[in-house]
Amino acid sequence: MKKYIIILLCGLIFLPSMGSMFVYANFKINQQEIARTICIQRKQIFNTCNGRCELQKSLKKYSDNEKQMQDSLKENFELVYICVSSDIDFTFNPAIEPQQKNFAFFKSKPVGVSSITFRPPAGIL
Repeated sequence: MKKYIIILLCGLIFLPSMGSMFVYANFKINQQEIARTICIQRKQIFNTCNGRCELQKSLKKYSDNEKQMQDSLKENFELVYICVSSDIDFTFNPAIEPQQKNFAFFKSKPVGVSSITFRPPAGIL
């Protein structure tokens, strides 16, 4: 179940970036009808446009709409940014000194080596 939810959320994240692809797919599906009804050059005998003029209009309209949405989001973001950063209080908190010292100092050199912790590798020869 988690796998399907992850795939769905990834699809929702990538959906806005694939908007122009949806416009193009819609054009390709309806290209013959667009060439017969909407195209500017539909009355010409040798029509080389085949509705591509309408595709360019649709893509331009989509990109303008997307740009307008990005501008409005940018304005909203700047407004929130200004409101959030208004009051910040920087106060100095002095460091707390530890009451007990946790250090052990040796006054003399170590005398011997523990045979339990040090074992050379056996069988190298």
